[in-house]
Amino acid sequence: MSTPVISELTKTTTQVRRDIIRMVYNAKSGHPGGSLGCADILTALYFNILNCTPENYKENGANEDIFFLSNGHISPALYSVMARRGYFPVQELASFRFLGSRLQGHPSPNYGIPGIRVASGSLGQGISVANGAAWAKKANNDPNLIYVLCGDGELQEGQNWEAIMFAAANKMDNLILVVDYNQKQIDGTLENVCDLGSLSEKLKAFGWNVVEMQGNDMDNILKQMDVAKRLAFLSKPIAVLMHTEMGMGVDFMMGTHKWHGSPPNEEQATAALKQLEETIGDY
Repeated sequence: MSTPVISELTKTTTQVRRDIIRMVYNAKSGHPGGSLGCADILTALYFNILNCTPENYKENGANEDIFFLSNGHISPALYSVMARRGYFPVQELASFRFLGSRLQGHPSPNYGIPGIRVASGSLGQGISVANGAAWAKKANNDPNLIYVLCGDGELQEGQNWEAIMFAAANKMDNLILVVDYNQKQIDGTLENVCDLGSLSEKLKAFGWNVVEMQGNDMDNILKQMDVAKRLAFLSKPIAVLMHTEMGMGVDFMMGTHKWHGSPPNEEQATAALKQLEETIGDY
């Protein structure tokens, strides 16, 4: 991918990280850790990878790619990226988690936000939803793809493995699952809470093609997601194990699970924003 494209995507990602800090600080609640870690992939998807635009949005997703967020608690990242992409006004980010706002802590279609097709936040359901959408596209001879992002911690829930088995058994080769593989969750590390072992070997054993990528490196994201797309329609669903750092971009939030669901105070928010240079313009 060309240097100018990567530079623009990186600038947008930095602004998204600023949005996340400000949103969670203003609300005095939310989940900054995973949101910061997933800012890169969500920016890459909405500004480069997905075959969809806010101008042509259709609720049924016909003739366009569809994205589902399974780990709905990282809504600050999704809301920021969608606003920056033009799905709703950027200024609306200031209402995050406020009473009566469309931007609740977990995304929901009840509030009429273009691009939000299902409620998420009850973890472990996104892959099942993605299976249904992938099945529908096949039934309608729609050549577009289904993307779903989930957290590694939610793969401790059994419904995911039923969905993973179903996708392989039914050759859902138009489905790309991205796993935020930061190996941390709200109570600690995956290893200490409920070790998943080798996700790569598990997914391969379930009949999936597996790609690995560095999820905080925009160049690597674009290259490896292109690899994933080229594996589509080859009779197997595709999983991308995305290695990220929770709290990426803010030094005191990185390397720990403690910012999974803890908002920064004023001093911490100010320190975080000093590390994230404004690139597009705050809301």
